[in-house]
Amino acid sequence: MRRGPAVLTTGAAPPAVPAGGGARTRRAARAGPDRPLLGALGIAALLALWEAAPRLGAVSARHLPPASEVLATLAERAATAAFWTAVGDTLTGWALGLAIAFAAAVLLGLTLGSLPRVRAFTDSTVDFLRPIPSVALIPLAVLMYGTDLRSTLLLVVYASFWLLYIQVLYGVADVDPVAEQTARSYGLGRLARVRHVVWPTTLPYLMTGLRLAAAVALILSVTAQLVIGSPGLGREIAVAQSSGAVASVYALIVATGGLGVLVNTGVRALERRVLHWHASVRGEAAA
Repeated sequence: MRRGPAVLTTGAAPPAVPAGGGARTRRAARAGPDRPLLGALGIAALLALWEAAPRLGAVSARHLPPASEVLATLAERAATAAFWTAVGDTLTGWALGLAIAFAAAVLLGLTLGSLPRVRAFTDSTVDFLRPIPSVALIPLAVLMYGTDLRSTLLLVVYASFWLLYIQVLYGVADVDPVAEQTARSYGLGRLARVRHVVWPTTLPYLMTGLRLAAAVALILSVTAQLVIGSPGLGREIAVAQSSGAVASVYALIVATGGLGVLVNTGVRALERRVLHWHASVRGEAAA
């Protein structure tokens, strides 16, 4: 009984391979290993340009220290417990806020998306709340929670929720009505239909929303710490800036950038693992 709806919701049949597709696949396979090398070369070129610009006088070393000085400062910072405490605080605000937004978006999205009348009733409210910038809530967060972690969570949850919620609604709306009716004919209840019909269709949309929300959550986490003063890398940047430690400011900015790369890489790996059955992921693996 489970097998029937699952087959209907896995998507259309794989597209036919066009003429010459095998050759293109072989060329892509040969070109694939070069991508990490090209990425490393791009980073090396950026660092070389960064190093040369202040030393050649193109920019003031007072405002943009050489890359070697910034990286040395970052290494010094990374050897202290305070740095890793700040990293932990930033990741805590990011992870908790993203998890709360994810749970709320999935629950509300699946519920309201399955009830067209209720969704139509809430559309105007969503259209009003969604465009409000999260940074506009900073005064409210300070009034309610001060510099506590909850201030960061308020901004992260608000920004991430809408990206996830809208994607869930799109996924529910994309459910094949034939699959839905077939599930009903098999006698599946509402929860079973959600599990075997709605969820497989919604999951690719949800993972796209998660990839976008993860990046936005990190941005808002650092922004809240920078502006509000809640614990984390953002507050460390503000302290370094106010004390005139320019190299430390750039070092911490580089650290937040590296954190963003790790977050993006992790979420993409999770997406490939969760959607290993999806045509888009199978196509990437084949290429």
